[in-house]
Amino acid sequence: MAKPHRKSFRLSDIILGGQDGLVTILGLLLGLAAATKSSRIIIAGGLATIFAETLSMAAVAYTSRMADRDHYAAERAQEIRDIKVMTELERQDIVDIYSAKGFKGKLLDDIVNHITADNRLWVDTMMREEINLLPIVKSDVNIYSLTVGLSTLAGALLPLIPFFFSSIHVAIYISLIISVFVLAGIGAYKAKMTLGKPLKSAIQMVIIGMGAAFAGYLIGLAFKP
Repeated sequence: MAKPHRKSFRLSDIILGGQDGLVTILGLLLGLAAATKSSRIIIAGGLATIFAETLSMAAVAYTSRMADRDHYAAERAQEIRDIKVMTELERQDIVDIYSAKGFKGKLLDDIVNHITADNRLWVDTMMREEINLLPIVKSDVNIYSLTVGLSTLAGALLPLIPFFFSSIHVAIYISLIISVFVLAGIGAYKAKMTLGKPLKSAIQMVIIGMGAAFAGYLIGLAFKP
């Protein structure tokens, strides 16, 4: 059986959770700060939203990955049936797949015979090469949801911390500075890992994050007494 893909999604999971948590809470905090002068209300609202957001993101990550797992199982079951019912057509699919990779003659025949002699290998090959799906094990589902949840929590806590120790006015600026640096760092690191342009990616991430946060601030102003 093909080995499950375990590590390729880790970076995107961390970025997804961290960015979502930070931007969501920053927008909320700015909105609350614009609407009230009570630090207690801002902190209470921030904490309530952080834990709700963390649980929500983890739950969505879990259910979405389980849906992918169920989809793989359904496609695999269909492929098993196809091999039993349409054996020659499925064999020709293997021929076509490896012909497209440049194999020919006796080498191609040996490859096709080797794969089709083992039903499990045959199904694995069809799933990977024709349907482009890899198996997802339960441990990956758990790790995925935990990674997204913890990243969301970490990203969301950063802009809230200054409100525990500073006045609202000062905390807003500290929170914004922290958020800009974190978002820029996420963008630059993402570009570095994907061969993009770090500066461009950092600026894009900051603009997106600050734009969403500013929208929260404007809503808060609309409710300012």
